[in-house]
Amino acid sequence: MTCVDLTLQEAHEERLRLLLARTDGTEAAAYVLLGANKIARDPWTGRRRLRLVSHEVVPIFERDIISSDACHISWRTDGFIALIARAKREGLVPAIVHTHPSGAAGFSEQDDRNEPGLHQIVMNRNGPDMPLASLLLSGGTMWSGRVWMDRGAPIPFDHVSLVGRRFRQIRPAFSDGALDSTLDRQVRMFGPEANAVLRGLRVAVVGCGGTGSAVAMLLARLGVGGLVLLDKDIVEVSNLNRLHGATRVDADAMCAKADVVAASIASMGLGVRAVPICQWVDHPDARDALKACDVVFGCTDDHGGRMLLDRYARFYCVPVIDVGLAIEPRPEGGFAEMSARVTVLVDGAPCLVCRGVVDGRAAAEEALKRADPAEYDRRKREAYVRGGGDPAPAVVTCTTQAAAMAVDELLQGITDFRGEGGWAWNRVRRLDRGIERKPGAVQRAGCGICGDPMIVGRGDVEPFLDRVS
Repeated sequence: MTCVDLTLQEAHEERLRLLLARTDGTEAAAYVLLGANKIARDPWTGRRRLRLVSHEVVPIFERDIISSDACHISWRTDGFIALIARAKREGLVPAIVHTHPSGAAGFSEQDDRNEPGLHQIVMNRNGPDMPLASLLLSGGTMWSGRVWMDRGAPIPFDHVSLVGRRFRQIRPAFSDGALDSTLDRQVRMFGPEANAVLRGLRVAVVGCGGTGSAVAMLLARLGVGGLVLLDKDIVEVSNLNRLHGATRVDADAMCAKADVVAASIASMGLGVRAVPICQWVDHPDARDALKACDVVFGCTDDHGGRMLLDRYARFYCVPVIDVGLAIEPRPEGGFAEMSARVTVLVDGAPCLVCRGVVDGRAAAEEALKRADPAEYDRRKREAYVRGGGDPAPAVVTCTTQAAAMAVDELLQGITDFRGEGGWAWNRVRRLDRGIERKPGAVQRAGCGICGDPMIVGRGDVEPFLDRVS
């Protein structure tokens, strides 16, 4: 059986609440167009998943409402026909939304009778494989939903996630409600609700080097339910001063970093399911695992990987927490720069290109180096590519501080423990001076990443993320 869940953009949830608000206690309705994220194999369960993400809210106008009271609502289907025609053109999934203002938590018998007929209209016009989603706002506070996939019974959402300035999750997927005694001190700090969300999270760590391995270990200690560890690199002796969980034996055996970190997490015995994938993030074999995640940590130092994750955050409305470390010693002593950066990538936040963190030309050169090393070397000799210099300085205390900053930002998005109203889009800490700031950035007009609202919540497209490799 296919598992189904929903991600609502925070701005869409707020708009729906405004559209559905009624002072007279009657039901209200609206439509939503959803992007589809089809996962052939969930990395933790092996099951198929359909993850839906809000792309656009479409109102039902008052003139189209036929009747409405505290227990039912009906409306003309002209707008619905136009909605499903657009869904077919754009490869989206139509959804109906309505309220139960009296607080009835589940779908009613009336809903069970009406929705199959609406789904039949969708299948007649858009094909037998086209689903219809149904969202319910009960009592003005609680979201739930289901998807009609065929002529049988609907599939209820495993959970609903709300993504924007914060990350909220209703009925976390992996949480059984039980509180592990190992997390008791954490409960005393954040309360049981935060533990339930953390246990329900599925998180990818892209890059398992000094920063990524520390991020993975911290997430496991927090009780995050499922981890995907993505890295094709192997352990080398030069990594051992900062790669958490790695030993000299791992370096001598040329073990994959992702395998080493996953094994170390398994040995903790905390019930965290860590799945290693020994590929770069842009490899098709990594795609299902990446798409199955609720949050992603970008701990890679390459431009191409960062640009891919920036687009991924927009298409799938999955927050990406990008981590950077810059250490630049001065020849005469001291440091020109010694800073850690944490940037949250979601809709509404400037992308890494607009922030000047990544460069398109550098990304193209990295891709050439992987795909055709001989051609890369030839161009480097002829000065057509810039090439890489000596490895950047690194020390375990710096990489681990950057990792702790990143994981703290996740906790901030879930709990708002700083009282700042949610995430900071960008946080930079001077490690040599103990100074922290939150530098802003301006979104460039026409930016193909953060300046295109049509890609936000778009879900699956061909080619993946609309990238031409």
